[in-house]
Amino acid sequence: MNVLKTKMKYLITGSAGFIGFHLAKQLLERGDTVVGFDNINDYYDVNLKFGRLKNCGIEKEQIQEHRLVQSSKYEGYSFVKADLTDKAYLLDLFEKEQFDVVINLAAQAGVRYSLINPNAYIEANITGFLNILEACRAYPVNHLVYASSSSVYGANTKMPFSTSDNVDHPLSLYAASKKSNELMAHTYSHLFKIPTTGLRFFTVYGPWGRPDMALFLFIEAMKKGEPIDVFNHGKMKRDFTFVSDIVEGIVRVADRPPKGNPEWSGNEPDPGSSYAPYKVYNIGNSNPVELMDYIGALEKALRIESKKNLLPLQPGDVPATYADVTDLMLDTGYKPSTPVEVGVAEFVAWYNDYYAK
Repeated sequence: MNVLKTKMKYLITGSAGFIGFHLAKQLLERGDTVVGFDNINDYYDVNLKFGRLKNCGIEKEQIQEHRLVQSSKYEGYSFVKADLTDKAYLLDLFEKEQFDVVINLAAQAGVRYSLINPNAYIEANITGFLNILEACRAYPVNHLVYASSSSVYGANTKMPFSTSDNVDHPLSLYAASKKSNELMAHTYSHLFKIPTTGLRFFTVYGPWGRPDMALFLFIEAMKKGEPIDVFNHGKMKRDFTFVSDIVEGIVRVADRPPKGNPEWSGNEPDPGSSYAPYKVYNIGNSNPVELMDYIGALEKALRIESKKNLLPLQPGDVPATYADVTDLMLDTGYKPSTPVEVGVAEFVAWYNDYYAK
């Protein structure tokens, strides 16, 4: 893989989101130029999204639809409120800004919500991603990196999950939309030689995280003395990955656009690579943790013993995730380093500070 020169111009979609916020800060702090893009939807508390933007020097009062706002904190950062389904605006932005690298993190997230509002997943994750691909086709970039998900492994039970495994049995529309992104990306890599890399994220957590995720829900209930909902009667394992480890992996991948695998064979096709400039990686901790141990780390950090409401497995959920990150480590030197006890304690410290204000 070629390594890109430093001082690049990035478009980060979903930049008011959890991972996008942390990624933008890391790229800015190493001296790159970043345009942030987010529709600031109300899937969860928009005040948290505005809080992330403020931390990057973008004030809520400045934000207007389709207007680039300059950060007061980072010279290289500007932000625009817009939606990926607005193809005309997206193409106009690509023409004006001439991005080197696009990192698409904008998506309708959440497995359980996809059972309630499936149309949101088609609009954001399918139509929105098609518009990104079309913009990269019209105004070529060095690399398109996009968020996939560990949920694509669906009904698979062979552990650890490998990108060489078949992933044709999704258990939620969210998972199906992410698998569709990988297929769409391959098509554009093949037809138009756009270097694309998909990243299958495994249970990301940390400061500024999403309020719909377990850590947030647990801490809020525990602080109120309420029971926490523990699904599958606690018999769950997750490859919990701290956000700084995830961001380090994204940056390493973004700097290395794929060139195509010369050993790829159509007789024995490897789903994770291609003759085209296309690659898929798992990005996780590669160290699955029992849900009860995760809760234990939170109890220790809060000094509160939780009351547990044991429930059956939720529709669309899987009992275990475990990432094989061998390819990512070999290709980029990626090595996650944050133990759950440390990461959970950092989240609790941030939560207590942020919500004390």
